[in-house]
Amino acid sequence: MTALYIITFVVGSIVGSFLNVCIYRLPRDLSIILPPSRCPACNAPVKPHDNIPLISFIFLRGKCRHCRAKISPRYPLVEALNALLFVLVVWRFGLGWHTPFLFAFCSAMIVITFIDLDFQIIPDAITLPGMVVGFIAGSLILPDPFDRFSSLGFRESILGLVSGGAVFFLIAEVSYRILRQEAMGGGDIKMMAMVGAFMGWKSVLLTTFSGSLMGSIAGIFFMVLKGKGRRTKIPFGPFLAVGALISLFYGQELASLYLKR
Repeated sequence: MTALYIITFVVGSIVGSFLNVCIYRLPRDLSIILPPSRCPACNAPVKPHDNIPLISFIFLRGKCRHCRAKISPRYPLVEALNALLFVLVVWRFGLGWHTPFLFAFCSAMIVITFIDLDFQIIPDAITLPGMVVGFIAGSLILPDPFDRFSSLGFRESILGLVSGGAVFFLIAEVSYRILRQEAMGGGDIKMMAMVGAFMGWKSVLLTTFSGSLMGSIAGIFFMVLKGKGRRTKIPFGPFLAVGALISLFYGQELASLYLKR
């Protein structure tokens, strides 16, 4: 198992390197395929030996080989985070046909998080295909996060997709009519439809609760310690992404704890 986890970690870090490309290029409407990776500062192509996940950043001391501009520590952070999530997937759910789909879901949550932090948008290029893939995989092979030894199934997947989109659409509408301010965008609605398709309606509830709790704590922090006003916009996608990952990996345990109360 140790060898399997090491291989999974390496694969996850390689995919994480590609996620950095997606995070940078998708919100700028750039191709994620061409041209090959380049330094954002001097536009010099990144050589293969300078593009080894995690290792190259250490050997280059966090600087571009050509112009010596600083490389954001976000790059190795994304690579390491994706690698760890891949290992968690294998540890939690084992290997099977479901594995690449759960890998893709975790990677999508990472990309959504960092794009929303930077641009306060959640790209349709992730959520719309994610709904379709999540529904197909959820109907056929994905495990139920609240019962890992059972399949999610068609009914749970379609209920999750519909409830995720509908609940957040209603929240957005009510918030706008009461506060006269857009509380969340269409990206959040489509993201939750995608989460529901992958994990079912129970995960929609847990993701909404945990994401809202973390978002509220962050909002209070910014108001009290940073002097921000109530109308300061805080991207909600990262909190929902963390909530979705909590639901994926620990939904069963959290549900059991709640029901025992």
